[in-house]
Amino acid sequence: MKLISFVFSFRNEEKNLDELIKRVHDQVSKLKDYEYELIFVNDDSDDNSEKILRDLQKKFPITLINMSRTFGVGPCVLAGFRHAKGDCIIYMDSDLQDPPELINKLIFKYEKGADVVHTIRTKRLGESFLKLFITKIAYKIINFLSDIKLPTESGDFKLISRKALDKILDQNEFRPYIRGLSVWVGFNQEYVEYVRESRFDGKTKFPLLSAGPFNQFISGITAYSLKPLYFGIIVGMISIIFSLTLILYTLYIKFSGLAVPGTAGIIISISFFSGVILFTLGVTGIYIARIFEEVRGRKSYIIKEIVKSNTDES
Repeated sequence: MKLISFVFSFRNEEKNLDELIKRVHDQVSKLKDYEYELIFVNDDSDDNSEKILRDLQKKFPITLINMSRTFGVGPCVLAGFRHAKGDCIIYMDSDLQDPPELINKLIFKYEKGADVVHTIRTKRLGESFLKLFITKIAYKIINFLSDIKLPTESGDFKLISRKALDKILDQNEFRPYIRGLSVWVGFNQEYVEYVRESRFDGKTKFPLLSAGPFNQFISGITAYSLKPLYFGIIVGMISIIFSLTLILYTLYIKFSGLAVPGTAGIIISISFFSGVILFTLGVTGIYIARIFEEVRGRKSYIIKEIVKSNTDES
């Protein structure tokens, strides 16, 4: 029998957990020669999510990992990965936007030799046009700047083989960008298309203008590319050419006896160069911050407790 480890990072999903677990159980029950474990990483929920999972542990093979505080999706997923025992790992959102009914297709690709199976969203129900548009632009920017090509419209619903997962965990990054690491490790990558559903219940924990999506966007760019750092050099060269043009123009109007224009040109020049300098410093600061996070050696998360299922024979 092979073991599938399901990893869920969640915060305040009390209304979705029961339905999620039942649907996952029903789908795995249809597979031959497979057992499963459910690893729920609790990102310091303040609703009844923990109590619900403790009750469900009496019926299902659930491991509950409680974090000491809120650390975010990336560190929580990483914690789940490190405690997964499966031959393959499936990680997905706990709000049922990613349908468990897709599990059999992921396993089919895995059995055919795939080490990473990405799910590609052909349609996203229940999400605004603005969010879809900005998300699409963000993926294009990441792919343009990144040294690896991330599959567009691929989120946190993936299957990863044990071989690929071990290589991901070997990287030991403080702030891992899992979507990128799953591509960066290479191996055999496959894809499954699906229609992403609306949330089963409750409100999204990642509004468009919240810190979560913005941090994911920044991580997606800086984790796999140095191109933004080159931006300062390129714009600096353009600025030098622009400055030389202004100098030549100023000398021309001075020696030709034309009246020197007012302060508008000076203000425009100062504003332009100040903006370039501040932007370049900001990009550089992001990379320095990532270096600082890595070299100080701090753990990316702290686990408060691990609660094993009553059905766990170990």
